[in-house]
Amino acid sequence: MILQALCDYYQRKLSLGEIAPDGFITKKIDFMIVVDHKGCYVDIECKQSQKGKRLVGQEKRVPAIGKQAEKHSNSGKDANLLWDKAEFVLGVGKNGMSKNQSFMDTLEKYYPNPPKDVGYILEYLKKEKNKPIPFKKITNHPEYGELISTGAPIVTFKILGSTEPITEKKHVENALSNYVEPKLKLGTCLVTGMSNIPISPNHTVTKGIIGAQTSGANIVSFNKPAFRSYKKPKSLNAPVSMKSAAAYTKALQGLIDSTTNKTRIGDATVVFWAQKKAIAFDLEDNFQWYITQRKDNPDRGVQAVIALYEAVESGKLPLEEGNSFYVLGLSPNAARISVRFWKVGTVKDFAERIKQHFDDLNIIKADYEKPYCTLNELLASTSTETKDSRKPSAVYYKGKFYDVPPNQAEAVIRCVLDGTPYPETLLHQCLRRIRSEVARKDKNGKLMQNVSRPRAAILKAYFNRINRINYHNKKEILMALDPEYDDVGYVLGRLFALLEKIQEQSAKPNRLNSTIRERYYGSFSSSPAVVMQSLMNLKNHHLKKLNSGLRNWYENKLAEVLNLLDAKKIPAHLRLDQQAKFAVGYYHQRIHKDKKENTIN
Repeated sequence: MILQALCDYYQRKLSLGEIAPDGFITKKIDFMIVVDHKGCYVDIECKQSQKGKRLVGQEKRVPAIGKQAEKHSNSGKDANLLWDKAEFVLGVGKNGMSKNQSFMDTLEKYYPNPPKDVGYILEYLKKEKNKPIPFKKITNHPEYGELISTGAPIVTFKILGSTEPITEKKHVENALSNYVEPKLKLGTCLVTGMSNIPISPNHTVTKGIIGAQTSGANIVSFNKPAFRSYKKPKSLNAPVSMKSAAAYTKALQGLIDSTTNKTRIGDATVVFWAQKKAIAFDLEDNFQWYITQRKDNPDRGVQAVIALYEAVESGKLPLEEGNSFYVLGLSPNAARISVRFWKVGTVKDFAERIKQHFDDLNIIKADYEKPYCTLNELLASTSTETKDSRKPSAVYYKGKFYDVPPNQAEAVIRCVLDGTPYPETLLHQCLRRIRSEVARKDKNGKLMQNVSRPRAAILKAYFNRINRINYHNKKEILMALDPEYDDVGYVLGRLFALLEKIQEQSAKPNRLNSTIRERYYGSFSSSPAVVMQSLMNLKNHHLKKLNSGLRNWYENKLAEVLNLLDAKKIPAHLRLDQQAKFAVGYYHQRIHKDKKENTIN
């Protein structure tokens, strides 16, 4: 199913001219060697340009005749056709001349009767090979010789007077279609169902998976006897035709190289695409902004969520069943790529579930905060604090992905796309993070906000989603303060926030170094009966310092909250779910703005 969907995506991009056709890939060419009609060297053209701090080659369409298009084997006998690294084209570096011979052998194999321009190139290569110092004019070039001598740059040829490289000539396509690999096995393709067609023995590697080998890895690979069923060699265990293998690997590489169809969740590289382009609402274009936020366009995520809400509420979502949407999560596993998750659904279904996800997370915020949190921001808010290795004395408490459990990130995206309850591990991780940050200070010495908006949103969303799916009659937690919600954990959280506010109001300006939160949050949120009396005594001491109007106002507010506890005995211990609601109640009361309170103050 995955390979078939990727092949369909390849056909879609091919019809738009946005991907290389069958038998070709796009490569960054660094240099082109210009050869005249006598097979003599004329000049070398540099196709590199400055991109940031690096020099990068110019993208050109080149023939792909096998796995070596992305990764050479260690044999040095698998040169590409008409282009390759300088070590193969010019024979520089270790075992250079054997690699150069492989390059010429490949030319002669695909061109038994070469056209004139390919003949000029073969003649030039044979002349240089027999010289005492082959390719001396190129390797001693005053500007480019040193770089080319490393063997790393990608090199191809151009005939003098031509405007295009040899790789883009029409006869290259003919050479690829006319050549038949004699050793290829025939079989039935698992992707297309076609029988008696050449099966690809090796699939091209995919580069760019976070954490995988930089040289690339395979999503389909069998490299040890233990993995091979019925003693079938290599990829014949999962037979895919040459055309299908080339199509799905190109499509996957294109998605990974894309800036719009790729994102990261935890340690997984996630690619996504639609079966066909949508007009009214393009989920493919907006999907990454629900997951992550980029610094170069901080407002784009908000625009994407607004577009989602407008599309759902106005009925602009594509209704046709044939427009599927695919989400593929990949992670490294030695020399292979592991499929972490694979989700298929209609654009309409996914869009509605993502909207429900944002509805569940919706919670009151400060004026300076943006209206929506991305999935990665939520996950990062549950991570632990880290030290900057370059500044051992400085401690930064910013959430990072490397300490978010990989299975948790995967479980959360599954729940969002499936519309199921969030994993319980997310609740546990969030509570641990809140408790660990109660008495922490940031690098500026300011007390950290342990119950931050993303964490409060996670806890609210966790309970509301469970209640909606499993317990239809239970009252949901509102977006803002709910004076009538009498859950004991929520009410005690409100009470603790009021006691902290009273302490802050009683302190002289800029004289309060810490609050009761540092000493009592952990104990009051888990064992309230133990410290209740101490906090109420401290409250009386702080109230005496307030003016009469503010004191009366706070006493009335405390009475309102305590009345919700009258019928209940203060529990000795709060369950985990009650501790989570304690945090939400605390957050709601802390951020709640009462106009009368500000007027009295």
